[in-house]
Amino acid sequence: MDTVTLLGYRTSSAGLEGDVAQAWNLLHSKTDSHYIACSNPHSLVEARRDPDFSAALANAEILLPDGIGIVLAAKLLGLNIQQRVAGSEFFMEFSRQAQARGGVKYFFIGSTDRVLALLVERLQKEFPDILVCGVYSPPFKDEFDETDNIHMINRINMAKPDVLWVGMTAPKQEKWIYQNRNKLRVPLVGAIGAVFDFYAGTKKRAPDWVCKIGLEWLPRFLREPKRLFRRNFISSPLFLFMVLQEKFRKWNR
Repeated sequence: MDTVTLLGYRTSSAGLEGDVAQAWNLLHSKTDSHYIACSNPHSLVEARRDPDFSAALANAEILLPDGIGIVLAAKLLGLNIQQRVAGSEFFMEFSRQAQARGGVKYFFIGSTDRVLALLVERLQKEFPDILVCGVYSPPFKDEFDETDNIHMINRINMAKPDVLWVGMTAPKQEKWIYQNRNKLRVPLVGAIGAVFDFYAGTKKRAPDWVCKIGLEWLPRFLREPKRLFRRNFISSPLFLFMVLQEKFRKWNR
């Protein structure tokens, strides 16, 4: 797989088609729990102070460059990432191919019962040949206890999905996958966070033209300024500082 090392993390440079093709290879590898995560400036800043989150990102088989800041940082550092691959785009393209192939089983874990119901309703209309073999809205708490984890893992494994989609927001979802990957009997796991709400229609994603010019963050921030203030006005400058530090290190070498 085509990758580059960006700030210490092996990040995909394969583009959307290459990432989806690699995901199918992992699904058919006959081993359990390969997982996909998303890289953006906020997640890399948070990972600096959270060793478990850092390990989860570092060990993802596919780390998508989900964030225009990742693409711009790669260019500044002379790395070959030409295309941003958002979690939403990955989910849609993978689902289109799953529909064409037929017989693929999905399990969704995360969010609320209402969001899950809306998500499944839309999926069954758009991709009727994808079988949703289970959904589960876990308890809303910062950390799951052993009883929670056993229940969640048993429900997933009993359903025998081909793909487990996890929407618990970062870094909770990535850490949960990483910590439980050896117990999950699922070929492919995807941490896709906000995609649950976008696909269900409970939150609107920015128009395509806004995404293409790198301003997808702005409409989201205007809708949820309190929740997204840290991401946009603290993490983004810190990320730029990290990139500039790496640039200077390269010059010195």
